[in-house]
Amino acid sequence: MATIGDFDPLNSTVPATKIEVTVSYLDITGCIHVFLFSVVVLYVQGLGTKEWREFGRTEVIDNTLNPDFVRKFVLDFFFEEKQNLRFDVYNVDTRSSNLSKHDFLGQMFCTLGEIIGSPGGRLERTLSGIPGKKCGTIIFTAEELSNCRDIATMQFCANKLDKKDFFGKSDPFLVFYRSNEDGTFTICHKTEVIKNNLNPVWQPFTIPVRALCNGDYDRTVKVDVYDWDRDGSHDFIGEFTTSYRELSRGQSQFNVYEVLNPKKKGKKKKYINSGTVTLLSFKVESEYTFVDFIRGGTQLNFTVAIDFTASNGNPSQPTSLHYMSPYQMNAYAMALKAVGEIIQDYDSDKLFPAYGFGAKLPPDGKISHAFPLNFNTENPNCVGIEGVLEAYFQSLRTVQLYGPTNFAPVINQVARSAAEVTDGSQYFVLLMITDGVISDMAQTKEAVVNVSIHINIMLFLLSSAMEELDGDEVRVSSRGRFAERDIVQFVPFRDYIDRSGNQVLSMARLAKDVLAEIPDQLLSFMKSRGIEPRPPLIPSEALTMRIPLQDKKHRE
Repeated sequence: MATIGDFDPLNSTVPATKIEVTVSYLDITGCIHVFLFSVVVLYVQGLGTKEWREFGRTEVIDNTLNPDFVRKFVLDFFFEEKQNLRFDVYNVDTRSSNLSKHDFLGQMFCTLGEIIGSPGGRLERTLSGIPGKKCGTIIFTAEELSNCRDIATMQFCANKLDKKDFFGKSDPFLVFYRSNEDGTFTICHKTEVIKNNLNPVWQPFTIPVRALCNGDYDRTVKVDVYDWDRDGSHDFIGEFTTSYRELSRGQSQFNVYEVLNPKKKGKKKKYINSGTVTLLSFKVESEYTFVDFIRGGTQLNFTVAIDFTASNGNPSQPTSLHYMSPYQMNAYAMALKAVGEIIQDYDSDKLFPAYGFGAKLPPDGKISHAFPLNFNTENPNCVGIEGVLEAYFQSLRTVQLYGPTNFAPVINQVARSAAEVTDGSQYFVLLMITDGVISDMAQTKEAVVNVSIHINIMLFLLSSAMEELDGDEVRVSSRGRFAERDIVQFVPFRDYIDRSGNQVLSMARLAKDVLAEIPDQLLSFMKSRGIEPRPPLIPSEALTMRIPLQDKKHRE
């Protein structure tokens, strides 16, 4: 049985977004005989072990070179993880489920993010795996399952609740539970406490319908009424039950509930109730998701800014965060690759502006706090994450690490570009990698506050001492103004150095934690601006509607 103490609103979760992947196959080469009995097998790669495990198979379709498979693959989608997929295609020769007994026709590797992020959610790739042979083309389409995506907003009041406090009335609050199939209850919402009032009116609250009833409109919803006590031993006033279907009727005679206390009812013959609770209002709205915006054409505009100050240490020394080892990536390269390889799936042109700060530049030794890593002031874009890494290493060989460590200039640089995009077509993500020794904290706070109010940009700070900018507990403020949103995600990079030397595992953990907040932050930004996702683009529309390079990427 769930208790009040079981509920933690900060850690309350609902089921992950589910993506349905449809597969079709084109043997455009005509190289396979007409008696083809084809099947596609999906494998997923473990985040830590990197082992491939079979996830599922399509049905077998016979006698066609261009099968459209009816059986779908339904996958949980986690933006913060790189979800590697492998699709193997076989020609089925026998009734055996052992794949080694069938003819291998080819395979394709991709990520779930690549399929979702492709124009119109449609990814087309050539199969490989048989040297010297054309294996045809495999096509994937991704669609988010739309079950239980509504959110409900409701408000309640109560009348003549039992008096529980000796020196006062009662301090009532409501606790909502959804019923489970095994007869237990799971807490899903708790209202605020109304002090010293037997006729309270609670504030309206919003809850996902799937959290309230798991999509079953007739599933029992139990509501307990308590009197708040400072020591946590809240007094039970009574309870009532309802359902989503009953609540959806809105304010009516059907939504006035008697609050009953079973113990009192069993002891007192004249007991009627312990008060009533009335539904004042009920409204249902569609809940947009991260995938809705991505499929509608929203691009993630990823910008990198790297700390080139002397406090990082001499790049020729192993103790430096910039150490240029011939055997493995340094800390900065590891962070860039871990985060960039995931986020690039959601940027169609794969062009990433990349900056450095805190270095002396040739030929005159001028200190810069926002120089393009490729030294092209007209076009700071690098092609793909590999291009960013190449420019980073080239900069290490060219500039002199110096100081001070000023964040504000590069934040404002990106902010100027982001401020030009107000229609939700882009969401700006700035990855700042630093050793944590910041010199312009006041100016940086001012920049963060300005950014949070006017544009859609998130800052990730991988460092050792930057909690002051992380607004999880208290919003960043400057000159009496508070940041509109918590846009700074603080991640201490050294916590992700795997002592066993497993860089792959370290990067996966790092990317997962760094990127976990982006979907919710994007949704928060869009909702605060009243921006709704555009209808999903079909592939031809997506290609013609891509934003020209000179309009999309920022310039100095």
